[in-house]
Amino acid sequence: MDKIRVMIADDHAMVRQGLKTIIELEDDIEVVSQAANGEQAVLLARQDKPDIILMDINMPVLNGLQAIKILKEENCDCKIIVLTLHQDREYLFRTIQQGCEGYVLKDAESSVLIEAIRSVYHEKTYIQPNMTGELVKEFNRITLIEHDNSITKNLTNREIEVLKLIADGLINKEIAKKLFISEKTVKNHISNIFKKLDVNDRTQAAIYAFKHNIKT
Repeated sequence: MDKIRVMIADDHAMVRQGLKTIIELEDDIEVVSQAANGEQAVLLARQDKPDIILMDINMPVLNGLQAIKILKEENCDCKIIVLTLHQDREYLFRTIQQGCEGYVLKDAESSVLIEAIRSVYHEKTYIQPNMTGELVKEFNRITLIEHDNSITKNLTNREIEVLKLIADGLINKEIAKKLFISEKTVKNHISNIFKKLDVNDRTQAAIYAFKHNIKT
């Protein structure tokens, strides 16, 4: 019987080794490669073509979100399970939007991780059970915004430009330089954007931009 081939991408060597030990207790799963950062994850995914990638979010060089974006844009056959400490629903929603097939917290029981690997391998999406409620909350919040078409229409052209750059991960100083305006003006635009979109922070604004395909 063919084994499920797994790659582990995490910047902590002890975490990688611990995961490898847990995973290889199972007769039907093996670890074929390990990456210490997002760039290595992309290179090894291309080289080793694992069935499943366990992807951490906070990694050097390229973070997990950046690595996921590259692999999904390349139509990589690897299925990706995000394995992270982040319980924020914004991270969960964003990774699912990017096309990830699973989301598991690092403090989950080992049985949860093994179930996730097997489920995703068999073409299912796996969200750790106690996180599904957070996904529904974020989806409902954004869906409510979608129904109010006037919200997007109320954004000025300049505010839409700023929103696109927020979604690209630029900080205020970088946005000001890009648009040839002052940082104070950028802050004013961002404040207006938050009010019009009914969001509280840059992450929520970025999620809105991704959801509505408002990006550069």
